[in-house]
Amino acid sequence: MRTTIRNLGILAHVDAGKTTLTERILYATGTTHKRGEVHDGTTVTDFDSQERERGITIFAAAVSCAWDGHRINLIDTPGHVDFSDEVERSLRVLDGAIVVFDAVAGVEPQSESVWRQADRNGVPRIAFVNKMDRVGADLDAAVSSIRERLHPVPLVVHLPIGSENEFTGVVDLLEMRALSWMDGHLVDTPVPDVLREEAQRRRHMLEEAVAERHSAAMAEFCTDSEISPATLAAALRDLTHSGEGLVVLCGSAYRNRGIEPLLAAVVAYLPSPLDVPPVQGIQDGVTRERPTDPAEPFAALVFKVVATTTGRLTYLRVYSGTIRKGATVLDVGATRTERVARILRVHADRQTEVDHATAGDIVAVVGPKTARVGASLCDPAAPLLLEPPRVADPVVSVAVEARRSIDTDKVATALAQLAEEDPSLTVRTDPETGQTVLSGMGELHLEVSVEKIRRNRGVEIAVGRPKVAYRETVERGVSGLVYRHVKQDGGAGQFAHVVLDVQRSDTADFVFESTVVGGHVPREYVRAVEASCRDALSEGPLGGHPVTGLRVTLTDGATHSKDSSEMAFRTAGRLGLREALRACVMTLLEPVSEVTVTVAEDAVGGVLGDLATRRGRVTASVTRAKTVIITATVPLAELFGYADRLRSRTQGRGTFTAEPAGYAPAPARVAVS
Repeated sequence: MRTTIRNLGILAHVDAGKTTLTERILYATGTTHKRGEVHDGTTVTDFDSQERERGITIFAAAVSCAWDGHRINLIDTPGHVDFSDEVERSLRVLDGAIVVFDAVAGVEPQSESVWRQADRNGVPRIAFVNKMDRVGADLDAAVSSIRERLHPVPLVVHLPIGSENEFTGVVDLLEMRALSWMDGHLVDTPVPDVLREEAQRRRHMLEEAVAERHSAAMAEFCTDSEISPATLAAALRDLTHSGEGLVVLCGSAYRNRGIEPLLAAVVAYLPSPLDVPPVQGIQDGVTRERPTDPAEPFAALVFKVVATTTGRLTYLRVYSGTIRKGATVLDVGATRTERVARILRVHADRQTEVDHATAGDIVAVVGPKTARVGASLCDPAAPLLLEPPRVADPVVSVAVEARRSIDTDKVATALAQLAEEDPSLTVRTDPETGQTVLSGMGELHLEVSVEKIRRNRGVEIAVGRPKVAYRETVERGVSGLVYRHVKQDGGAGQFAHVVLDVQRSDTADFVFESTVVGGHVPREYVRAVEASCRDALSEGPLGGHPVTGLRVTLTDGATHSKDSSEMAFRTAGRLGLREALRACVMTLLEPVSEVTVTVAEDAVGGVLGDLATRRGRVTASVTRAKTVIITATVPLAELFGYADRLRSRTQGRGTFTAEPAGYAPAPARVAVS
């Protein structure tokens, strides 16, 4: 099998330079012949009109290019926290990633978020410290922030040549050569005399760090007091795959400096599909492995669905086997077959048709009509249910409706299509108000989604004030609550008797246990009580919000020889828990976000005052290069409209990011309905 495929993503905080780096990679590999610019709206991957207007990546875009005999399938991911689910879906199908850091800011809030996502998905990474040409750029400071905030072992393989505006290239510490870029061309020269001593010192530090963590490198280091470039490269590859080390390179994507060494590092250090463990799935109730082999039965995971003007595109990562045009595949979860009419190699908003795709490929297919994100498509003769990408719970909601009644069906269809394309969006009808509620990961997420309907469908939508997803929990519980369910209206009756203790749990999870002895409540009825208690958690007594952090103990009960049944105990468990919750002292919880605000020193006072009015609690403040970075915990309900307020208070110079930070008790004045 070919091992020349690299499936990788580019991850970073917003504005760290992901999209610019992607554009330079496409240009360096000859895929494009003109460098696209974010500020001009001419990039390949940010092809959506909203992305170009806002100057940020919103939708993960896949491109394919070739370098040194390898095909690189590259996904440019969003950097804004509202679109972190796009990152999660991409990481689920990637084998490696380039994490981009700003040479001035170092590790930023969303850098930490995407790093944790990559950790959770077990994705090996290399780092690229970008914007080395900026005033205040400092590779050592950026590396120090990586070590302190993300906790990997940085293995720096570059020494910058020049600083800030005088940055012209790097010293490759493996080969001990200077790489400079003159008029857009790479020049390979010996290390300048002025940098030779520093380069040798850093090379020795790199050798020591690698030798401590790699046995073959240690053996060579102990024997020869140095490590050869070949052994060092092999050790760096092993440490990258295991996650024990992080190879760090540097450059300036905007000035097209450092791209070629980065591509060489991708090929040298990041894994191919053969280097990652075989995919695991469920077959006939048993966990099985499927090797990355074109000869194995076909198995693929759907990680993205896009409705275009020419049809529905279903993006796949092929884990095993081969799929050919015209093949019939099984959607394992839906237990239905689909026909693959076309197979496409994707280049952002353009596609090239191919006859087949094999294990390790990332492609889009046309034909499947109902396969959703997370679906497993397999050979019908060998079904394998793969683990779907993790989907975060939405935390912000808006009420939406068509401005004109004749557009109601169009809006309903568009909302259903949005939820199909983006699992982090949910659409529901409020049973009390009859409103259609759209929920997502943040205010910007919902704003972009509504605007997408307006543009693609040509309909006007009225949007109500966003609502947040409150929770309820027990502050003081009750013990020994007795509930008897007795119903006798002719024929077989219903009887169930339960005694419940309800207390607050140490975690946000629901905990159920039974201490019934003597067989007073048979085991099958205990399971029925547990299931019904879980059902009762959907609506709390304060305002009908979901209940969280609850421990329920079934301590006693009784049955009737004829009238007791699972249904009776389900009813008793559900109604009994609701009665118990009404007897408890309950607390309303509201979602809070960790907000990081970056402002000039002269605007700090106004920003702190505004955060205080929003019930914000400042947790940290750091000054860097005449700017102040403020970290605060703020209730999500207070963040609506904050972007406009921050811009007005800082003359447009202030920026902020926010990411979910769990739930906290809400004050009594917060509405509960």
